[in-house]
Amino acid sequence: MTNDQSQMTNKHRVLLGMSGGIDSTVSAMLLLEQGYEVVGVTFRTYDSIKESCIAKEKGCCTIDSIMEAKHNAERMGFEHHIVDFRETFKRCVIQNFIDEYMAGRTPNPCVLCNATIKWGEMLHLADEMGCDFIATGHYARIAERDGHVYLRTAADTKKDQTYFLWMLTEEQLQRTIFPLGDYTKEQVREIARQHGYEKLAVKRESQEICFIPDDDYRTFLRANVPDYNERVHAGEYIDANGKVLGHHEGYVNYTIGQRKGLGIALGHPAYITRIDAATNRITLGTNDDMYATELRFTPTAQRSYSAAVLQRSGLTGAADLTAKVRYRSAAVPVKKIDGNCISFATPVWGITPGQSVVIYSDDLVVGGGIILGS
Repeated sequence: MTNDQSQMTNKHRVLLGMSGGIDSTVSAMLLLEQGYEVVGVTFRTYDSIKESCIAKEKGCCTIDSIMEAKHNAERMGFEHHIVDFRETFKRCVIQNFIDEYMAGRTPNPCVLCNATIKWGEMLHLADEMGCDFIATGHYARIAERDGHVYLRTAADTKKDQTYFLWMLTEEQLQRTIFPLGDYTKEQVREIARQHGYEKLAVKRESQEICFIPDDDYRTFLRANVPDYNERVHAGEYIDANGKVLGHHEGYVNYTIGQRKGLGIALGHPAYITRIDAATNRITLGTNDDMYATELRFTPTAQRSYSAAVLQRSGLTGAADLTAKVRYRSAAVPVKKIDGNCISFATPVWGITPGQSVVIYSDDLVVGGGIILGS
């Protein structure tokens, strides 16, 4: 479903994922104005009633936000459903998060959640509820080129969320609408104000993982890994040559690129450049050591439409490709893609196993994968 197609005047039934936040709520407003029959759905994926989450009014981590989504749907006059996906979410997303950290990698659970829960499960529900399309409040667009549907970056580049959506298949995108794709965040806030949702317009946004509302993944792992104390214990800091520099508190407590909280003084800023879960050793280096010109990624991308598009389009050696290795990092020019190895035209900082690499051709997503290392 392209953004141009979303401007149609005839009615279609759309299943809208609602979090209770401003983006999905304004998405409902826009869809209704465009003549769609909207059905709201909110997933119950993980319950948390921690004071830190409630006090900050953040994210979709409480039952309150679920009820707020239901209230907003009722206020706008369309049906709303609450669906319990806690077991599926725990099995697919939370367990992967735990497994990745325990393997010494830094996962991005939003990427997996979007592919398996927000789209995988939503499309099944859409079929059951007689909905033609699904919609979410993500900042992204969809474009059609040469008979194929691509994920396209949002008009608001500061809010663009295509990095988290690269695993969506072409078939999934054909039934997807992104109502906010052509809007800036401030425009979305203004729409909320104009419709009488002033409180929602000024509500702070969450930057945290939904099932870790206090942003403390270390405590979460300690509480959810049965043999945590046997697997996580003090280990050695080493340099690139294997020389022991000191001791750390256990490899899962650290991430690639971390500089603060290392508990070691070397007379110069030290960065974590490598984590070896098997030996419980962490390699330290300088800021210069954080740069690399190559990375390896998993063939997981083969399940994505984007990898097929990349191969079909013969873009593996194209000079106009760029790639992002972190959500907040800038896209950098790609020199070459050879199998599961990407070479960059300029050095890239902070290549982190477990994170995603997303490949772009201009403003279209044409590839992606999970980073193995540099």
